[in-house]
Amino acid sequence: MAKLRTRRHRVVLSRSIGGDAGITVLLVLLGLFMFLPMVYVVANSFKPLDELWMFPPRFFVYHPTFDNFKSLFVLMNTSWVPFSRYIFNTVFISVVGTFGNLACGSLAAYALSKIMFPGRKWIFKTIRLSLMFHKTVTAITNFIIMSALHLVDTYWAIIIPAWGSTLGLYLMKQFMETNISDAVLESARLDGATELRTFWTIAMPMVKPAWLTLIIYSFQDLWNSGSSIYVYSEQLKSFNYAIGQITAGGIKRAGASAASTVIMMAVPIAVFVISQSNIIETMGSSGMKD
Repeated sequence: MAKLRTRRHRVVLSRSIGGDAGITVLLVLLGLFMFLPMVYVVANSFKPLDELWMFPPRFFVYHPTFDNFKSLFVLMNTSWVPFSRYIFNTVFISVVGTFGNLACGSLAAYALSKIMFPGRKWIFKTIRLSLMFHKTVTAITNFIIMSALHLVDTYWAIIIPAWGSTLGLYLMKQFMETNISDAVLESARLDGATELRTFWTIAMPMVKPAWLTLIIYSFQDLWNSGSSIYVYSEQLKSFNYAIGQITAGGIKRAGASAASTVIMMAVPIAVFVISQSNIIETMGSSGMKD
């Protein structure tokens, strides 16, 4: 048997201090290595054009400048559609699409995992099969459906497919099956709680890690979505699409393109950093046994 020792009144497997230090150093090095691409993108946004096109390229910036951001904002102000409109479109689509994806995915996952009804296994197999198809493959089918519903060239042509994303449903269903005790739900039903109240007050708090992760993935996917085959009006285009149009002007706009990359990735990273601590905390405390 492995020797045991105590650490802050907890019994843990015996491991030398050197082993702990080695693992810590290894994790720090791996973390720094994975952080390097982000540092490189930020450094590029502050490089003047002569450094951006230097060969061999430099990792860090030697003569930092804010000219790239200034050029980007000047180009933004020359757009005939107010840039605030593009930002509103992206925020609206991201927030409403994420909320709908979470609500629909959670409710469907609860029904498939905790309510016995005929055909639920067949339905789940169909959902699992749908994960094999990329959204590019189903684009034509979705367009036909959106056209029949008269939703083409509206916000809902992007939002409604996000609500029906099966990845979130699959994630929530698997997490509910393993982390929600049937005995707890049955106790709530015996006490007179409705199915909706049981879902909202008992099931959802117990699967907080799953829906926080779903929020992150859904928001990032919608935030980074560019041009859409469903939207034609310039007033309905996203911020990412507008940035792409502005920075597609050739070599002279390379600096503005580098600055726009930093702006586009700032919001998803902020959402992830804010939610990360909650995910780690709830992952360690949400397990439950019968």
